[in-house]
Amino acid sequence: MDKRCLLAIDQGTTSSRAILFDLSGNVLFTSQKELTLHHPHKGWVEQDANDIWDDTLACCRGVEAASLDKGLEIAGIGITNQRETTIIWNRETGEPVYNAIVWQDRRTADICASLRELNHEAMITGKTGLLLDPYFSATKIAWILDHVDGVRARAEAGELAFGTVDSYLLWKLTNGVQHATDATNASRTMLFNIQTQEWDEDLLELFNIPRALLPEIKDNIADFGNVADDVLSRNYPIGGMAGDQQAALIGQACFKEGMIKSTYGTGCFALMNIGEKFKASEQRLLTTVAYRLDGAVTYALEGSIFMAGAAVQWLRDQLGVIKHASETQELANSVEDNNGVYVVPAFTGLGAPHWHPEAKAIITGLSRESSKAHIVRATLEAQAYQSYDLMHAMAQDSGENLAVIRADGGLVANAFVCQFLADILNVQVDIPKVTETTAWGAACLAAVQAGVFPSLENHGGHWQAHRSYTPQMDEGERKILLKGWEKAVKQVLAGL
Repeated sequence: MDKRCLLAIDQGTTSSRAILFDLSGNVLFTSQKELTLHHPHKGWVEQDANDIWDDTLACCRGVEAASLDKGLEIAGIGITNQRETTIIWNRETGEPVYNAIVWQDRRTADICASLRELNHEAMITGKTGLLLDPYFSATKIAWILDHVDGVRARAEAGELAFGTVDSYLLWKLTNGVQHATDATNASRTMLFNIQTQEWDEDLLELFNIPRALLPEIKDNIADFGNVADDVLSRNYPIGGMAGDQQAALIGQACFKEGMIKSTYGTGCFALMNIGEKFKASEQRLLTTVAYRLDGAVTYALEGSIFMAGAAVQWLRDQLGVIKHASETQELANSVEDNNGVYVVPAFTGLGAPHWHPEAKAIITGLSRESSKAHIVRATLEAQAYQSYDLMHAMAQDSGENLAVIRADGGLVANAFVCQFLADILNVQVDIPKVTETTAWGAACLAAVQAGVFPSLENHGGHWQAHRSYTPQMDEGERKILLKGWEKAVKQVLAGL
């Protein structure tokens, strides 16, 4: 028996996890801690960066102890993370100067609107593949620099460091030896030119951000240093890093042009591999770095939906109509249809392809016979409708006839969601045998760096579907449902 294993750190929006895999992708041990989101003002979303680190460290120590107890050897560590979330910290002490501003935060919507009015969006998109939106890191960095006393002067003096969560965790794991990020996370900052693969001086000037803050950018498979002596019991090599959605693309082995993965976690994020040539979207999708290996870049089209699993959390925590997410499948199936009810879960604005950060969520079509089951069903159905908007835009951008998507994330445990996806998208939906695709993608990157896997393509050849869903819905019914969704979205947009 091969005693080697791989440790993936998967730091997400709602939890921090450490997962230990064997070399076939089987989960050996998992440790997880929920992470609190703070909402100090309407539209603001923050996390305590110290909590992010403390929880991540506790999880890593938990799975390391389990591995040592079983006589296993951790060959390498891979890191994957919630993207765009912004942290600035003291280079000497590692102490954050302000809470982490989460990717969902909308406080900089006015800044983005002002820059758009000044006609900067075309330049930004041409360099970064992104649209001008509070989602990305640049305006979050600028907000901290301009609103926290003394921070701008300290940043310009080189005393502070910026990073997305990957970079912050790497700094802490190596006790400040490594201030680095990878090309996928860099591509989400709105400061990185994804054509030249460098921090862009024009963008730094536009957002008034000192270059001294920024980390070094590395390939996804690289020497990211070793774990420091006082962090874990051994100096394990850190050999892979990728933003969560790109890590899922890798974990789903979408290495051929035209392949799509769609992840249903806190939000929903669909990525299509578009190959080695940069192409700006004409359908208000994003162009992003899928992965960078040995300096060679593969690009992806991305559609971002801000509320997927988080909408189910809202049903549980704010409405109180369920006690556990697992109840939603039975409730959705307990009624024949949505009874005309639609939920547009724009709780943190509308993402792709609409991009309206100021949009608000609605429930529409309510009548006296509407029940909590209809609302729950409509919330689950919204994930398919939102995905349809993304996939339709991807098909127009790429010219590809979409036939199969590889889906993952917490919501794919819900058979109702998966079947409704297949019906509304009119495509086959494949669920992978290795369900922890995001963490597995990070683990695979580390495995290649450690010499455990010869290549990522080798890993891709072993990908297997656990379950497939094929379309069952009548075309007429599908069109009626989509027309109802379109009407509901128009109601949201009419309120802007």
